[in-house]
Amino acid sequence: MSSKKLKTRDCIDNKYKWNIEAMIPDESVIDDELRAIGNMAEEYMKHFAGHITESAEMLHDAFAHKDEIWRRLEMIYVYAHMRRDENNAESRYQGMTDKAMSVIASVSAALSFFTPELLAADSDRILGFIEENEDLKTYEFAIKYTLRQKKHVLSESEEAILAQMGEITHATNDTFTMLNNADLKFRPVKTGKDKEIEVTHGSYIRLMESKNRTVRKQAYNSMYDSYKGMINTVSTLYNYNTKTDVVNARIRNFDSARQAALSGDNVPMKVYDNLVKVVNENLPNLHRYTQLRKDLLGLKKMYMYDMYVPLIKIPEKNIPFEDGLDIMREALKPLGDDYIAKMNTGIEQGWIDVYENQGKTSGAYSFGCYDSYPYILLNYTDTLKDVFTIVHEMGHSMHSRYTRDEQPYIYGSHSIFTAEVASTVNESLLMNYLLNKETDKNMRKYLLNMYLEEFRTTLFRQTMFAEFEDLTHKAIESGNVLTGQWMCEQYDELNRKYYGSAVEPDDTIRYEWARIPHFYNAFYVYKYATGYSAATVISNKILNGGKRAANAYIKFLKTGESDYPIELLKIAGVDMSKPKPIRQAMDTFNTLLDEFEELVK
Repeated sequence: MSSKKLKTRDCIDNKYKWNIEAMIPDESVIDDELRAIGNMAEEYMKHFAGHITESAEMLHDAFAHKDEIWRRLEMIYVYAHMRRDENNAESRYQGMTDKAMSVIASVSAALSFFTPELLAADSDRILGFIEENEDLKTYEFAIKYTLRQKKHVLSESEEAILAQMGEITHATNDTFTMLNNADLKFRPVKTGKDKEIEVTHGSYIRLMESKNRTVRKQAYNSMYDSYKGMINTVSTLYNYNTKTDVVNARIRNFDSARQAALSGDNVPMKVYDNLVKVVNENLPNLHRYTQLRKDLLGLKKMYMYDMYVPLIKIPEKNIPFEDGLDIMREALKPLGDDYIAKMNTGIEQGWIDVYENQGKTSGAYSFGCYDSYPYILLNYTDTLKDVFTIVHEMGHSMHSRYTRDEQPYIYGSHSIFTAEVASTVNESLLMNYLLNKETDKNMRKYLLNMYLEEFRTTLFRQTMFAEFEDLTHKAIESGNVLTGQWMCEQYDELNRKYYGSAVEPDDTIRYEWARIPHFYNAFYVYKYATGYSAATVISNKILNGGKRAANAYIKFLKTGESDYPIELLKIAGVDMSKPKPIRQAMDTFNTLLDEFEELVK
């Protein structure tokens, strides 16, 4: 019996691997650097503890030295993490990541006095320092951000204890990551008498898009049978992960874990509630889409494993990686020459790790540190969907490039809230580019179906995830324990509400929550949905408003974390504190559905 096996990493051509060596060319320096950073943290504590608010100059120096420590440590952690992601079965980089995490915990403990000490001082006096010292103006937003959190920061000794607990509180996330990426195995899909395909996280969606319904059903059952077999373990992990969120929120005097999660970005609770409300109001249109899907597939009974297969048949076409890059270059031209030039430079520098290999972390991401390239991890399989993934992750990386070119280290990152806008604007521009140049009616129907699927999987599905997270955290906050049975029942109920009567209930989809890694970073997924809404509005502005709208968007990309996300998005012309952008996104979905419905008739 033949079997299609993944390549080992050493069999992948180097031109398709990221240039990770540009970060740290010589790994032998890492242990010495970690020791040096640990010593710097100890000296920092001796020199600054009890003194940071003595003068404007002392406060500035405390900020600057703290940034230097974290900047150097971030480089090692990111390097180790990305090396581990190349092959999770490689113990060397797991050990390196663990060492970096240990130093992060000790540095966090050593520097934990900083925020309580700053907050213990008179706020007016601290704000006065900003006017006294020109260099301190760099940290003005960071200072005001910290002062806003005054009632949620504990005493110096309590903060030190929490910092030392940092390694332990990440245990559930790390354990799930290893279980999900290294230990869980899935039954292969049989495609013929002597042929089978390996089921992996990377191949799963491709199998679910198969025109062969038997293949889809096999892949679906293979995936969820594995999680069903581990459901008690995964339920325990998620239960304690959620408890950690709730306990930490209570310790820091928040009313709920959700409030704590949104507080960091200063996102009003109504943003979350508006999203759920508007999406729920528009579920009848999602039900209209699922019914249309059932009709077009000609099924008497449609199941969740039928939800990903394209409704329109087109000749199969492989899109090699280099061709995918060319499509991306054309699609993103509305963003301007500077954007394209910076992007091309990044490709040449080796930002991208392209193909799947044994042990490689599944999915895709953009990652890096302030002093590295904004790297991209892919698991490219030569499909149009993979081109969308490149464009998506390049949006993140270009956001990082613009930000790090313009902002100091302290503002050199970006919140997930704004990050998802940068990636999804690119996706929207790609889709509009493909639709605008398409003359074949059948291909246009295919693209419209694909666009509708993006709305379904991002705006609708991520909001469903957000509802699930809200339910689980509220259950813990009410004193309950999250059992596998209860979570499966809740998830099944949500799935039925979202997909409607056109989809037959089964006893399998209820286990889907167990395979979602984002649930281990609480109240994260709603940002995909809000980001998609904002991006839909912004991309329409860029396409209809020309250079002026594109320039406003590029200006937004340069802002990093120099203000709160809601305020930064206003630079690009979107106010997410109101439900209007979500309604506009839903209007786009409904318009697309109307056109698709008309074409398929």
